[in-house]
Amino acid sequence: MADRPHVIVVGAGIIGASIAWHLARDGAKVTIIEADQPGGIATRHSWAWLNASWGNPEPYFRLRIRAMAEWKRLAKEVPAIRLHWLGGLIYDLPPGELDAYATQHSTWGYGIRRVTADEISRMEPALKAPPAMALHVAEEGALEPLATAQALLAAAVGLGAELQHASVTGIDMAAGNIVGIVTAQRRIAADQVVVAAGTATTALAATAGVNVPTSAPPGLLVATKPTTTRLNGLVMAPDMHVRQLEDGRLLAGAHFGGSDPGSDAAGTARTVFTGLQAMLTGGDTLAFDRYQIGHRPMPADGFPIVGPAPDRPGLYLAVTHSGITLAPAIGLFAAAEILGRQRDPLLAPYGPGRFGISR
Repeated sequence: MADRPHVIVVGAGIIGASIAWHLARDGAKVTIIEADQPGGIATRHSWAWLNASWGNPEPYFRLRIRAMAEWKRLAKEVPAIRLHWLGGLIYDLPPGELDAYATQHSTWGYGIRRVTADEISRMEPALKAPPAMALHVAEEGALEPLATAQALLAAAVGLGAELQHASVTGIDMAAGNIVGIVTAQRRIAADQVVVAAGTATTALAATAGVNVPTSAPPGLLVATKPTTTRLNGLVMAPDMHVRQLEDGRLLAGAHFGGSDPGSDAAGTARTVFTGLQAMLTGGDTLAFDRYQIGHRPMPADGFPIVGPAPDRPGLYLAVTHSGITLAPAIGLFAAAEILGRQRDPLLAPYGPGRFGISR
């Protein structure tokens, strides 16, 4: 590889933006290619919860905890990034599962505690019917995903990266090695190609003979018009996940990934909005603004696919369903690996080779 390798990053969502910034910071020549608007597609439709929450094995928890810490580091290095460590109030599991979750994650060192109905009412006085018990994690937070991705892209460009608008039609190969990309207009040569193209990753990797097993489930989120402060933190209730954005809008879905839009997305949006109104005191004063549907990349086993593609020298893959939380860690680790440094042990379970995906 050249002393100053040329790396093409395909995809300008939050994962691609983080990888590009870390590569540029570390001295690589970086070209970012994005077919749509800078900031990506899945990123802009995210609920954007920063967490190491329930339902994951300990190795993945450790990766997420590291990523949360890396967000604090990255925000210092890129001051335009704004993080909101608001705390997460969680009661979207049956009591027994909540208790098991609290016990397990406390053992792992997560700052989780049980809170009573009185405490919940003090934390979130707008909740009409606080539960008898919930969990609270003060270290959880959120960010504005599109603004954050765009801040990283701008910072990468400030370090010399080039951002191009083009539709990538394939990976360019010669004698089994990756030599660049093919766009609708031309070929662009590079020493390394990073595919961080979200839901488009599977199709692009296939042009290099690599099968990346992902799906793209839809998620619908509803936004209100800006309103006065209704929530102080993130609320994960049984039928509604909701947070308040910087501009005063409430963003809600049946899950942080959004609601299943079904065959009638507008009707689903009305149901979500009505549920949000019923959840909050003074909910009848909320005004509907819009709904959005995002398709998030979901690896076949639910865990990140990050690393060099087996048997395809020069091709690096980065696709995950939890890009908002993981972006700074994936950017840091991927840049180091691409530039010839050691692979971080936290990525050990998540290499592309676990699927036997080269063909």
